[in-house]
Amino acid sequence: MPSKSLVLLALLSLLAACSSDAPKPAASVTPPAAAPAPVIKAPVDLGPLPAYQRQLSGNLLGVPAGAEVEMALLVIDSRGRPQKLLASAKQRGTAQPLPFQLRFAAEAFPAGSRVELRARASQSGQLILHLPAVQISQPTTQLLGNLEMIKAP
Repeated sequence: MPSKSLVLLALLSLLAACSSDAPKPAASVTPPAAAPAPVIKAPVDLGPLPAYQRQLSGNLLGVPAGAEVEMALLVIDSRGRPQKLLASAKQRGTAQPLPFQLRFAAEAFPAGSRVELRARASQSGQLILHLPAVQISQPTTQLLGNLEMIKAP
């Protein structure tokens, strides 16, 4: 019987230690603050092109003012999925042709693989436009000209 009393005493001590003395006041429910918009800097002059880098350049058409544009040069697998990021850039739309320069390392360009330039534009966190994939076959500096963004599905 003394062992049962000892176990009961230990159990009651444990319960007493875990209980709180007074209920905590309910915290006032405040909605979480809206996340600040990402800061996208204006494009800066990148200076002269180093010997080990190549550059894709051109203009994106149809991007509304204030839209956030993300561009990426990607290695794509046989199922159409991105496998490796070679270069990326972010810009803010101006409702005029948006010039871009995307630099990448020539030695990182995989021989025999499919490489595509992709872009998307979003406004208030919602996808509004995308660029149909542009195939890049050679790791050379290229002027792609005017590329038309189309409505996202």
